[in-house]
Amino acid sequence: MSTFNDREKAFENKYKHDEEMLFKAQARTNKLLGLWAAELMGKTGDAAQAYAREVVISDFEEAGHEDVIRKVAGDMGDLADAATIRQKHAELSAIAKEQVMNEVE
Repeated sequence: MSTFNDREKAFENKYKHDEEMLFKAQARTNKLLGLWAAELMGKTGDAAQAYAREVVISDFEEAGHEDVIRKVAGDMGDLADAATIRQKHAELSAIAKEQVMNEVE
């Protein structure tokens, strides 16, 4: 029975680790998106970092990333449409996952 319990614990630990990595990658994606949007809006330095934090926090409004897309699209106005923001989000997601994975190693 001990082997079964060990396997169960290993699966639980792997699931926990995977979920933590997913959360970190999603937060990093949103931060990168916020920094990209801030640059297009002419924000730099602390203002850009503060905006990126706002974007990360906006992801807690609902499941998925549409709440982030809506926030950024609303803030950017004519600078970028929702489709462009979604495309940038997808690009940055791959970059964020790679960054998070490299930090773990």
